[in-house]
Amino acid sequence: MITHPCLHPSLSKPSLPFLSSSSPPFLQHLSFLPTSPSITKPVLVHSVKPLHFKCSSTNPTSQSHPDHAPPISTLKIAIIGFGNYGQFLAKTLVSQGHIVLAHSRSDYSHVAKKLGVSFFLNPHDLCEQHPEVILLCTSIISTEQVLRTLPLQRLKRSTLFVDVLSVKVFARNLLLDALPPDFDIICSHPMFGPQSAKQSWKDLFFVYEKVRIGNESSRVQRCEQFLGIFQSEGCKMVEMSCQEHDKLAAGSQFMTHTVGRVLDMLGLESTPINTKGYETLLDLVENTCGDSFDLYYGLFLYNKSALEMVERLDLAFDALRNELFGRLHHVVRKQLFENGETVKSVHDSSYQNGAASAFSSNALRSQDVTIPYEFKGNISESVDDSSKLKVAIVGFGNFGQFLAKTLARQGHSVLAYSRTDYRDAAQKLGVSFFSDANDLCEEHPEVILLCTSILSTEKVLKSMPFQRLKRSTLFVDVLSVKEFPRNLFLQHLPPEFDILCTHPMFGPESGKNGWNELPFVFDKVRIGNDERRVARCNSFLDIFAREGCQMVEMTCAEHDWHAAGSQFITHTMGRVLEKLQLESTPINTKGYETLLKLVENTAGDSFELYYGLFMYNVNAMEQLERMDFAFESLKKQLFGRLHGVLRKELFGDSEKLEVLQEKSVRKNGAALSSSPESVKIS
Repeated sequence: MITHPCLHPSLSKPSLPFLSSSSPPFLQHLSFLPTSPSITKPVLVHSVKPLHFKCSSTNPTSQSHPDHAPPISTLKIAIIGFGNYGQFLAKTLVSQGHIVLAHSRSDYSHVAKKLGVSFFLNPHDLCEQHPEVILLCTSIISTEQVLRTLPLQRLKRSTLFVDVLSVKVFARNLLLDALPPDFDIICSHPMFGPQSAKQSWKDLFFVYEKVRIGNESSRVQRCEQFLGIFQSEGCKMVEMSCQEHDKLAAGSQFMTHTVGRVLDMLGLESTPINTKGYETLLDLVENTCGDSFDLYYGLFLYNKSALEMVERLDLAFDALRNELFGRLHHVVRKQLFENGETVKSVHDSSYQNGAASAFSSNALRSQDVTIPYEFKGNISESVDDSSKLKVAIVGFGNFGQFLAKTLARQGHSVLAYSRTDYRDAAQKLGVSFFSDANDLCEEHPEVILLCTSILSTEKVLKSMPFQRLKRSTLFVDVLSVKEFPRNLFLQHLPPEFDILCTHPMFGPESGKNGWNELPFVFDKVRIGNDERRVARCNSFLDIFAREGCQMVEMTCAEHDWHAAGSQFITHTMGRVLEKLQLESTPINTKGYETLLKLVENTAGDSFELYYGLFMYNVNAMEQLERMDFAFESLKKQLFGRLHGVLRKELFGDSEKLEVLQEKSVRKNGAALSSSPESVKIS
């Protein structure tokens, strides 16, 4: 944990020079840096009202309902800051027929021309066009500098100023402080961007506060016309005070961008068999990677809770890592001191499994692509009698019951055995439950479906009375890692048993609305040539194909190369976020919804599953270290930038003077060394 005592608000320091009024709230919050008197004045704050949602209508010009968008008439809008986001908004403004002007320090005249926007390099020229609306699309950290350099005297005195910053109290106070009292002000936040809204703005949140709008009907109408731009695109319009916005949104946005940037540093890539959880991570990276570091830094700097959030995220990651290492320490102690005679054999078998996994993975990495196997079995609406199987589920916990529902519904005969008594749950599902494994095996099931945890699989398998089963029984596992059960089956099962290693890449949460299009990975490790054995294997695979699963035939080694790492990262991030107890807000961004969905998809899985992914993934330790390194690197970026701002605020003028003095000394020294008096005559 990196501590920053200089940032802790409880510390008292000797009095230092005042920070300027332009200092961000984050810096003004530091107790050892007194704020400017102008900043400490009380600010009038609207009382927090219930959220007011306005839904757009299909006909933007309709006025039959008070919540319908007003008729859109042409506005002359000047965009200040014509970067990525300014251009993004300009496209829609132009498409709606508004006159759009733009100014930016960088020359975007070619881009502006393509969009049908008039571009001005000189802000005086732009302001002399008398736009009705000034739309500030600058970064958070440059907004004050840009605002104070605008020639406000060249604008009409009733001009409407609108900002679109991701933090609102800062923007509100700045506009009230910098603008003449006769200018109108709307503080707004379109809670979407070029990536999250690339399809449309429909149902995306647009939050706003009418901070100061003149009483004249023309001003009121202009304000409604501007808001109508977003309402007509289908945005969910939410009127909310700036303080309430920051309370709800600033924290969730900062957390979203932090996690997105950490994952982006890991270089995550899509695989042929992505889980829903991993797809969620990829979506999060995609939604945040297009935003500049300036935006992220602004969220950090102008959010008073940002430092606390960084520390909470750090603590959550440390706590999870301690849980893993604590469990690992317990297992090692048990192996060394309670079962010393078997240590060597366990170590040897673990080494062999790891070596096999590494060898197989390296051999398969050279393949260009894994081709999904399109399983073509006897897929029909109903299962005929010849295809019905007698399936014994060993391990009737959460996942075993989840699969049993579908097996029973399809008409298969389902038996179950578990150390815990699930007799009542089995009866409700139409499953025959056995508390004794001998009794189960004497029923001669055609398929033994192992739904045990990764950690208990070997123990359960060794305790099975194989002698009571038919010699041609098919053994199937559904573990999240595949090389481990493959080697385990080959090592412990009699050679006449068939083996099918599978991974339904979904669970009770991600598959609660059906299995359609969800990946089901399988490897026919050992299937006898007998026609009945082949048909039985295909009948089992039909169970999942019939439900619409994406059937992918893939070796166990290739599966682990693609899936084990991505699953471990997914579950790690999900469990870290779960420890933060994130809560939904009335104005969630798409990115924050992604985080909540990730927690939902992983929270239902046991720690045993997560620990198994850690134990039986040879790259898990490296992945933990990479995540830790990525987070530490991001913190260094943030605190390094903050250090620079502090130095500039506190020592900027004195440092400049020191540099000038140093240059002067060097110049004078050089002049002295070249003077005739300094030249020695040989």
